[in-house]
Amino acid sequence: MNFKNQLKEGIITQNPVLVQQLGLCSTMAITTSLFNGIGMGISVLIILTCSNIVISLLRKVIPNQIRIAAFIVVIAAFVTMVDLLLKAFLPDLSNSLGVFIPLIVVNCIILGRAEAFSYKNGVVASAVDGICQGIGYTLVLIAMCVIREFLGAGSFGGGVLNGGAGIQIFPADYGALMMIMPFGGFITLAALFALVQWALKRGDNNKKEEK
Repeated sequence: MNFKNQLKEGIITQNPVLVQQLGLCSTMAITTSLFNGIGMGISVLIILTCSNIVISLLRKVIPNQIRIAAFIVVIAAFVTMVDLLLKAFLPDLSNSLGVFIPLIVVNCIILGRAEAFSYKNGVVASAVDGICQGIGYTLVLIAMCVIREFLGAGSFGGGVLNGGAGIQIFPADYGALMMIMPFGGFITLAALFALVQWALKRGDNNKKEEK
């Protein structure tokens, strides 16, 4: 296990959203304010890490034929816990994220890491993988929230800063309203896709030149 490499994979080279292209629906749907992005990102990070640990612990006793069903049961248990905790302690966040919290049960990121990593590796490595992939996912959500909120409403930190109102950088009337609508999610994510692919390709070219 190499924490540095796993962290690099989670954030950059194997980012669950920008490279593996998993969990795109929730990524585009809820990234309209920083509050939503941080809340969803941390929720997925916790569920992903806990699910990875449990699945890794049970990997030798889960029959291969029913592994996907077993993964969903484990993930659903943690999703239910997080959902109830949000409703109890952060009802505003729970209402804002709505159905996307329960839908984490079938989030491709969590199922994908269970199948590709935790079912084949030890507990510590699986826990680190969950944390690193969760951080990568959360950073993408935060980046999208900041871009869409700034361009669409002229503000920053909605739901988090300045008593929840956010910091108004320029009048909302001058914002591009489409950026906080569904189209804004598509265009922002596409731009981030392009940026990351350009950076990865440039890095590969630099390595070839060094050789």
